[in-house]
Amino acid sequence: MARWDFYSTYFPPSRPRAAKGGIRAQSKRGSFGETWWAKRWIAVLDGFDLSARLQRGRRYARGGQVLAIDVQKGSISAKVQGSRPSPYEVAIQVKPLGSKDWSKVAEAVSSQAVFAAKLLGGEMPQEMEEVFRGARVSLFPERANDLITDCSCPDWSNPCKHIAAVYYLLGEEFDRDPFLIFRMRGMDRGEFLALLGESAVPSPRPTAEVQPPEPLPASPAAFWAAGAIPGNLTGEVSLMAPGAAVARRLGKFPFWRGNQDFFEYLEQVYAKAAARAARVLEGK
Repeated sequence: MARWDFYSTYFPPSRPRAAKGGIRAQSKRGSFGETWWAKRWIAVLDGFDLSARLQRGRRYARGGQVLAIDVQKGSISAKVQGSRPSPYEVAIQVKPLGSKDWSKVAEAVSSQAVFAAKLLGGEMPQEMEEVFRGARVSLFPERANDLITDCSCPDWSNPCKHIAAVYYLLGEEFDRDPFLIFRMRGMDRGEFLALLGESAVPSPRPTAEVQPPEPLPASPAAFWAAGAIPGNLTGEVSLMAPGAAVARRLGKFPFWRGNQDFFEYLEQVYAKAAARAARVLEGK
């Protein structure tokens, strides 16, 4: 009997304690991550071939069992609530790239203005992996010594389901901010943009000539004169489709902990506020 079959037969899976205020995955089913770079990160975990542990890790990520995640240069720390009273401590170490390697990457990126523009817009260009390979390094961990994981749980498997849960949530967070991958490799967003120099900052668009405003009337009587108030001052009251446009422009909320999608909840709030404003304008 294989070791995992023996373990699962005589030591049934434990049930995790309910966690309050944990980080919840936005995906309710299926794969984690929407962008190619997030899926690429998840593929690193899938390469470990952990079968049942990956399934439990997905449940932990979607059930809010991960209480905290902190991404620093070359390291990721997290707390995951398991079956014991105290949360388990998860540590993931990623081999950082050297300063010379980052200089080569920045030089290649600055030579292609579209790369810098996409990064500033929150998108990881598909060609970035080739850029890193051209510098003889990798964007994502590829070798065994590129990635070291540890968990304080008693599970002999490494990565365990607690580490897997953190992996999945990181994949979704990479969707929101691709520069977290750079930080994981030892380079913050501001530092990388400084390496790119002014070529990384897109030139401002030419603005249309601004016409000076009309001068105010010189006569006080003309200034304070008020015309007749039209009967249809407010016009026809109509409700616009709420889209949480401002919030969506700011991007996804980092490591969202709510049971409901952040933008869907805001749209409901906007819809109620708009309906109330319409009743006020109609005198109701």
